[in-house]
Amino acid sequence: MLMANKLPLKGDHVGSLLRTEPIKQARAAFAKEEIDKATLKEVEDREIEKLVQKQIEVGLKTITDGEFRRIIWHHDFFSGFEGIEMIKNERKATFGGGNKPKPITIVITGKIKNHDHYMIEHFKFLKKAVDKYGDGTQVAKFAIPAPSVIMYRSFNEREKEIYPNPVDMFHDLGVAYREVVKALYEAGCRYIQFDDTTFTAFNDQTFTKRMMESTGLSKEEILDLMIKTTNDVLQVKPEDLIITVHMCRGNFRSKHLHANGGYDYVAPIFDQLHYDAFFLEYDDERSGDFEPLKHINRRDVEIVLGLITSKFPELEESFAIKERMIEASQFIPLENLAISPQCGFASSEEGNVLTEEEQWNKIKHMLQIAESVFGKVAANK
Repeated sequence: MLMANKLPLKGDHVGSLLRTEPIKQARAAFAKEEIDKATLKEVEDREIEKLVQKQIEVGLKTITDGEFRRIIWHHDFFSGFEGIEMIKNERKATFGGGNKPKPITIVITGKIKNHDHYMIEHFKFLKKAVDKYGDGTQVAKFAIPAPSVIMYRSFNEREKEIYPNPVDMFHDLGVAYREVVKALYEAGCRYIQFDDTTFTAFNDQTFTKRMMESTGLSKEEILDLMIKTTNDVLQVKPEDLIITVHMCRGNFRSKHLHANGGYDYVAPIFDQLHYDAFFLEYDDERSGDFEPLKHINRRDVEIVLGLITSKFPELEESFAIKERMIEASQFIPLENLAISPQCGFASSEEGNVLTEEEQWNKIKHMLQIAESVFGKVAANK
């Protein structure tokens, strides 16, 4: 099988991790203009180095920077392109329990272009730390939003003037993404994870209606455009670069936003998306059963089951998780399966409602289950 020889996906994680107290304090001080950007970076650098060491200590083979330098998983990245800015703006999105994220969003202010995206430096620092503290068996993994996430919002009238035809907007975005992927590869990156909140939302009528009103396109036209743009980016990746996708259903302060229901609608298109692995959320009943996985016919791809919740501290029963993996193997061969938490522990800097110790216990628990299902060697390949 292709993936088993390339990266340690049998026991993986989605990437974002709870911000440490020094990070929280420094970012709060920076927001109040009590410290400058250089001082903030010093704290971030120091805490990311500690985080890298902690991930290695607990047994992870894919190492991230926890997204410690970001306010939220996607806005910071998109604002690194020319023609996209992050602004203060009250967001309409309300997660379960009435939780509302910070009042920030992104807006398109001009033609979208890439010019020395600042997050390339973030990856370089991560890789240097992994090389320094690892033993050569770890890989630096960098998570960025998928191109289609640009649709995870409403377009204003000014943006429609800049891009009267959404096809042109996606074309420019695809070009910018290809340049970022190339730059990450040249910086030594061999594992990129795209995070995508749009494909899983196509069974949400409110979401799809908003996309249709913003673009003037039908649901099917939007889906086709998202698939094409994604594959245009993926087709240029080198043979030894892995690009996976986390099909996210929303995650903020241990609450979800959308996408109740199974993968019935989107699973049939997974074979059309040229990713190397799909991270799917399966930590509760709202994700449905495993039957939609029968539509995935590729055997050069891994399906990473998010059976461990990142929302709550309680550890899942190992036996129950193994039983669910056996159940999933009725539709996908066990050798094509892997396990992870269903989402990151901190999609935004606020983080989910559990402690750092509870977070690491979750990750260690997940790795132990992976080893018991796949064996020590396979789980660490």
